[in-house]
Amino acid sequence: MNLNALTRALVDIESITDHEGQVGSYLYDLLSQIASKTGGRVEKMEVGPERFNVLACWGEPLVTLSTHMDTVPPFFPSREDSEFIWGRGACDAKGIIASMVVAAEELLGQNIRRFALLFVVGEERNSAGAAVAAQTPRGSKYLVNGEPTESKLALASKGTLRFELVARGKMAHSAYPELGDSAIEALLDALEAIRKVPLPRDSLLGPSTMNIGTISGGRAPNVVADAAKAEILVRMVGDAAPVREALARAVGRRAQLIEVLFIPPIHFLSVDGMPTTVVSFTTDVPVFGRSWGEPLLLGPGSIHVAHTENERISKRELSEAPEMYANVVKSLLARP
Repeated sequence: MNLNALTRALVDIESITDHEGQVGSYLYDLLSQIASKTGGRVEKMEVGPERFNVLACWGEPLVTLSTHMDTVPPFFPSREDSEFIWGRGACDAKGIIASMVVAAEELLGQNIRRFALLFVVGEERNSAGAAVAAQTPRGSKYLVNGEPTESKLALASKGTLRFELVARGKMAHSAYPELGDSAIEALLDALEAIRKVPLPRDSLLGPSTMNIGTISGGRAPNVVADAAKAEILVRMVGDAAPVREALARAVGRRAQLIEVLFIPPIHFLSVDGMPTTVVSFTTDVPVFGRSWGEPLLLGPGSIHVAHTENERISKRELSEAPEMYANVVKSLLARP
């Protein structure tokens, strides 16, 4: 199978989160053709209306190669030059899907079985596909999760702690601000306080970081604001409890701090002889838990261009990825 052509075909199917049905059907049909010739089986795991994971197994799987089918918006189609394939999902994670499919063909050509491919929906928003898969494990002992790690095994990834910060006030005519109570000013005071909170560090993962992602509120320039809100995300490197407590103390009574999501940091297995890294992003792995086996994190491409208008993947790195995945599967199958 032509790796570059498959990557471009996948990129050209729009699959922004919640709209993965078409790319799922494409992969289901493709894997069904391969399985029919090699004694495999393919199934759909229903997640929601016109949304499903795709699972292909050869024998009872001990190793599962997995990544996600969905992308962030906006969609833009593929193109290529001598060095890169460009387009939404090129590195996150459709080039990885293509690499895993070609790796499966290489393994099957060597008469190697007992592995699976699992492509899931919803990773970019809430890991809905991983949550469904976690409820129906198939005995796999190792899960190789594909994300752009520049073809290095990630030893660990940071977690996520997300909050909404909500301030309430009292509307008044802006000519008489003493008659009102500005929620925006209360929100700004709370944000100033939490920006001064020291965050923990980890010897492997480095520092926790905080991002104030959105701010909204108010009615009009001549109205004292009665409501305001901010969304905050902390990239975690350890226990969340001290961070929760410190942020709550900093906010005090100025606003309400509402926890929306917590995903813990994860440490991964390694394979002897492979280069390693650590990453700051969060993956499906915490939602999978250990239901599909001990996790590894590995994939071609750079996270630094994912989610951008310049998303791309190096053809050189992409060409090396199938053999990389096949070798990892063989190494894991050889473990006692």
